[in-house]
Amino acid sequence: MIKRILIANRGEIAVRVARTCKIMGIKTVAVFSEADRESPHVYEADDAVFIGDADPLSSYLNMEKMVAVAKKTSADAIHPGYGFLSENSDFSKLCESQGIIFIGPPHDVLKRAGDKIQARRIMIENGIKIIPGMTDPSLDTDEILAHGERIGYPLIIKAVSGGGGKGMRVIYDRSGLKEAIPLSISEAQEAFGDGRIYLEKYLAKPRHIEFQILGDKYGNIVHLFERECSIQRRYQKLVEETPSPALDEELRATMAETAIKVAETVGYVGAGTIEFLLDQDGNFYFLEINARLQVEHPVTELTSGIDIVRKQIDIAMGEQLNIFPDSICQSGHAIECRIYAEDPADNFAPSPGRILFYKEPSGPGVRVDSGICQGFEVPVYYDPILSKLIVWGEDRTSAIKRMKMALEEYPILGIKTTAPFLLDVISSEEFLNGDIHISFIEENFKDWNASNEDIQVPVCAYFGDEFFSSQVNVSEIKGGRFQSPWDTLGAWRI
Repeated sequence: MIKRILIANRGEIAVRVARTCKIMGIKTVAVFSEADRESPHVYEADDAVFIGDADPLSSYLNMEKMVAVAKKTSADAIHPGYGFLSENSDFSKLCESQGIIFIGPPHDVLKRAGDKIQARRIMIENGIKIIPGMTDPSLDTDEILAHGERIGYPLIIKAVSGGGGKGMRVIYDRSGLKEAIPLSISEAQEAFGDGRIYLEKYLAKPRHIEFQILGDKYGNIVHLFERECSIQRRYQKLVEETPSPALDEELRATMAETAIKVAETVGYVGAGTIEFLLDQDGNFYFLEINARLQVEHPVTELTSGIDIVRKQIDIAMGEQLNIFPDSICQSGHAIECRIYAEDPADNFAPSPGRILFYKEPSGPGVRVDSGICQGFEVPVYYDPILSKLIVWGEDRTSAIKRMKMALEEYPILGIKTTAPFLLDVISSEEFLNGDIHISFIEENFKDWNASNEDIQVPVCAYFGDEFFSSQVNVSEIKGGRFQSPWDTLGAWRI
């Protein structure tokens, strides 16, 4: 039985994990860097421990420090969230060697599944169709260039331990590849502590379809249907939904069967996704295994009724999956929009700074997974995701309408965010028709600018000015909750 979990992450995912733990009656320990002293995730947990400088290598990527904090705080287990150490087999092995439960796949499974190259080799051995490319990673420029000539252009660079688009670049010729290799290696090293990269053939306008899977320690594996993740910029997902508008029942069943086979070939344990690219002719290719919790897991939770974080913890405690394939069904349609601290009108440049006014939308079928609050200083050192806005509707049309309303009612002042851009994306005729692919943004929104007719901005600015003088400071959050209005009145008595 797990009694205390150290959450080896930050931001919205740390908050998300802490809340499920609270429901399960499990104590939590948050960790924070110098840049995150006033982050809401610090106050969501039962305990919080400072772990170092803002540099991820000194804090959130420091394996030894994470394990030391877990032992010091008597944590039985570590939940890595996503990104950082979540797919690091060495970290999983270190936890196991120190008697700490790693809430994710065992290190040997991570070695097979989390290593993109090894996963590709395993798929080839088992007759599963993959995208042509390298089957050995490299750090050597000349070797990578030679593979580029063999594969042919255009191609794509990927990080072996990657995810979230880090280290990924589309390359159209030899000179472009030579220039991109050191940049991709450096980016992968900084994000994952592993600079190895490889090349794949680039497919034109495919869809990105992934299947959520759960596997226990006894060989039971189930899928929770697919997610459509084709709305991306620089290979970072922006909008996800389920069901996919591209799949009919026959194709869905075939892809799901393949996803289960992929998971079985690596002996998968825990929550993860099997990812495919679907071309314009209906052919699909194995892309990779993401051996961790995905950012977009909430859309599956809303349509399946299953708490995926809770299932991760149950599996880590050795419990058998109590989900039977015939009992799993989808209800309605769910869409997620990722809200980033970026300026879409300036090539998605980072937009760090203090949030002067913040108000979350609400209402039936609206969920916000957030790692920010009013007064929070968004740092420049980490992935710029602020929150995830998720909606559910009876069908795709009603879900889109609900998302549009929610985005319109989500003011975040003081920094630039992707919210107004996403509102235009989901309002576009192409999105409404389900005519989407991974080049959708470049093809339809390359020169996007915010509408001058957005009356929300002056309205929000007015309220921001009115409320800013009396706003609650982040440092006043206690026990995961803001002070009540009565606490902010100053000295008073009845």
